Amino acid sequence: MLFATAVDLGPVRTMIKFENLNKKFQTPNGFKHVARDISCTFPSGKAVGLLGRNGAGKSTLMEMIGGTMRPDSGNIRIKGTMSWPVGFAGSFHRDMTGAQNTRFIARVYGIDTEGLMAFVEDFAELGGHFHLPVRYYSSGMKSRLAFGISIGIPFDTYLVDEVTSVGDAAFKLKSKLVFKERLKTAGAVVVTHSTRQILQLCDAGAVLEGGYLTYYPNVKDAVAHHEANMGTTEDE
Repeated sequence: MLFATAVDLGPVRTMIKFENLNKKFQTPNGFKHVARDISCTFPSGKAVGLLGRNGAGKSTLMEMIGGTMRPDSGNIRIKGTMSWPVGFAGSFHRDMTGAQNTRFIARVYGIDTEGLMAFVEDFAELGGHFHLPVRYYSSGMKSRLAFGISIGIPFDTYLVDEVTSVGDAAFKLKSKLVFKERLKTAGAVVVTHSTRQILQLCDAGAVLEGGYLTYYPNVKDAVAHHEANMGTTEDE
């Protein structure tokens, strides 16, 4: 069940709009606030780097954007099509082959089946394993398949967690180049521990700290805010 609401937001070019968003969890030390009455807009067509210290709640916020977790109160309104987290391999049918999983997802999203099949088979570099059941795949192979399928579908907005974390150096470079090509016509929300990657991939940024989200149209300002929070100028 998806809790993020897809609506037509009118003439304003809005990708994601947070409206009085609240989310907290009970911990042994009291409540941990991930979102405290967040009201913020990510404009359409922007690649937004989501920054925050470990435990700030970036993954939780991504899950709420993706519709797999419900906020305690408030709304997240989304314009256009939204990907599942790029590279997420948890929904594959283990007894189906990589090719069969790809074909099934293409049909679900109503895109050219053979076109996606050809793209994924070439991109994921699985060789003969593309036609073997996914239960025989290593975690890296499943991740490459998932990334290929995700990026092969032309979504309006991509949710991305560690976009270049899978594969060897050559595959990571290829992934980054393909993703940057997608960003010419789409927006994204990107989570990574590397501020260097945020600067390379994103043109805007948002910092999550203490349940408050601050959006910056210039990604360099977001990185500066995050580094001030962390007390460092190095990648986390």
